[in-house]
Amino acid sequence: MPILYIVLKIALMIAFTLNLGAILTWADRRQSAMIQDRIGPNRAVIKIGKFELRLAGLLHPLADGIKFIFKEDFRPPRADKLLFGIAPILAVASVLTVLAVIPFGDTLCLEGLTKAGVAVDQCARNPEKGVFPLAMTVAPLRSGLLYVFAVSGMGIIAAAMAGASSDNKFSLMSALRAASQMVSYEVTLGMSLIGAFMIYGTIRPDEMIRWQSENAWGIFVQPFAFLLFFAAAVAETKRVPFDLPEAESELVSGYFTEYSGMKFGMFYLGEYMEVVTSSMLIVTLFLGGWALPFLHRDGIHITFGDTNIIQQVGEMLTAKLPTNETVKAMATTGVAPIQHWAVVLFGALAFFGKVIAICFIQTFVRWSLPRFRYDQLMRLCWKVLLPASLANIMLAGLAYLILKDIGAAAEPTIKILTDLSRWVVAILVPAIVIRGIVGFARNKRREFWKVGSSSAFADRTGGTAVEPMQA
Repeated sequence: MPILYIVLKIALMIAFTLNLGAILTWADRRQSAMIQDRIGPNRAVIKIGKFELRLAGLLHPLADGIKFIFKEDFRPPRADKLLFGIAPILAVASVLTVLAVIPFGDTLCLEGLTKAGVAVDQCARNPEKGVFPLAMTVAPLRSGLLYVFAVSGMGIIAAAMAGASSDNKFSLMSALRAASQMVSYEVTLGMSLIGAFMIYGTIRPDEMIRWQSENAWGIFVQPFAFLLFFAAAVAETKRVPFDLPEAESELVSGYFTEYSGMKFGMFYLGEYMEVVTSSMLIVTLFLGGWALPFLHRDGIHITFGDTNIIQQVGEMLTAKLPTNETVKAMATTGVAPIQHWAVVLFGALAFFGKVIAICFIQTFVRWSLPRFRYDQLMRLCWKVLLPASLANIMLAGLAYLILKDIGAAAEPTIKILTDLSRWVVAILVPAIVIRGIVGFARNKRREFWKVGSSSAFADRTGGTAVEPMQA
């Protein structure tokens, strides 16, 4: 049974990452079309008689996959056969191995599925009867995020091997760019998390999420670190405005210029899967992971300072429903009980929903900013982001020492700020989601007007700022 659960967890994480990576290829095209006022992907179609199925362009990732499978696998005659073939495998492996330590849900207790208030340390363990706590992590290693930084370094090796083994000077230049860029921004990526490590007191992702569930999300505790980590993560995925290794105006397609067929598809999809894994890390470290505002393992707690809203609601309802056990529990404990399996399920859905949201935010960044020059890229890392991450470490350390010295005197204020952060999330996030759905669903009115000469256009819009030159 443990082996079966491990296989199921591996299959779930890989299937989610692969499918979301494929959808992001569609989202990139769709988002660019929306920003540039174009139609976007709509050519891939399944025809059944006169009926055409387009699915808003979602068939394009499927068409890409079919094309990669049947396209010729070409290798340059003078390329290194071994390194040329290993490079795309390492590129994908560096992404998929990161998934091993990312928790997508809280620990599931098999004996208490229909109970409420089952704590993690209360999970029974009896291997003979097939009863054990089920951690929603493929491999809950004690090394935690140190493992992530160790295995993600394979991506640097993959890029360097692909460029060096292709027998192409443009691919080699791109590999050098990619290696130096990824090494540089990995330094900032790691340094930006030290402040969070001090606050959380652990390097294990599941323990970080539990700390955020009991206190406040990391984006409120370490907002500066969140911005630094987000910028460095986008640079690690080599996407605009950090896509200098693949600057098509200079280096064709970068270090995988000579690749074709499924090998090119592995590099292509691997970069989109990097977006997914980086979003998972952002959600885990700064957005509470599976945690939701006011939702705990024993049910819903809605508080603000010393006021327990659930308890007040339960006391009002006891007059109308005096025999209801749930209402009695709300009035006496201040908790709206929810069955254990439902709490874990809501947490897992929240985690995957947050990951999808961060992925689409990265898509907005992709089509909103211009590409840096390479000197600007490296200057941003070593002269801006790295000093800023060091300053964040100092500020986090000072805040930690001050709060440690103040002790119990600061607890009421911290409790109010924690509840306030939960209320902000509970109100702001649904409002943004509803606003986005309404905005996408609304038909926009467009006004088309014919433009003749530039002078006629200037006259129609109120003239020019400077009078035209006279003969």
